[in-house]
Amino acid sequence: MPHCAKEDRASANQGDEGSPRLWHWGESVQPLQQALGAGEVIALPTESSYALSADPCNPSGVAEVFTIKGRPAGKALPVMVAHRDHLELLGIDAPLAVLEALWAVWPAPLTALLPLRKTLPAAAGLGTLAVRVPAHDRLRRLLEELGPVTATSANRSGQGPLLEVAEVATLVAGRCWLVDDGKLPGGPPSTLVSWEGEAWNVLRRGAFPLERLPIPERDSLGH
Repeated sequence: MPHCAKEDRASANQGDEGSPRLWHWGESVQPLQQALGAGEVIALPTESSYALSADPCNPSGVAEVFTIKGRPAGKALPVMVAHRDHLELLGIDAPLAVLEALWAVWPAPLTALLPLRKTLPAAAGLGTLAVRVPAHDRLRRLLEELGPVTATSANRSGQGPLLEVAEVATLVAGRCWLVDDGKLPGGPPSTLVSWEGEAWNVLRRGAFPLERLPIPERDSLGH
């Protein structure tokens, strides 16, 4: 269930010191929900590599992602969602026509930098948030239960993304849950764009082809 506005709950049971707590598809999602509510991190599989995921509205969880990753302060974290209600939960404040254009191609490796009604911890004080819907069926079904989560790659800042469970386990040690999806295929990151009023501004080329960028209906670009 979505958790973005909830207060911290008691920490989930810890695994053995130095090893992550493994979770497998088909198991109860309650331990993962409890971990996110307690400000903990989950290593989640995406279409290409593993990601460090926390409640984007939870300062403790976001801070833990920064710590594990060694990410510079002030650099916002991207977020994954599963459906439209999650954008409302995050406070996304983009024109309806832009959102409808994105939903016409999501799920896809396309991340959009969208305005917020008010900032949240994952946005690192900025008025925008990078959001996408992953093209990973089981992950989206899990996100329907967990709510929006951060989606930065599971690696030390400046290093390559991690594809193997053992590599991720070494990175996170006993600090978080790890959803075991085996070896992931790798590949380019998602394409990153922002809507600049008249056209998409491409901030990073990636897996989503630019010729497929959706064009909002101009008659509907008001909120």
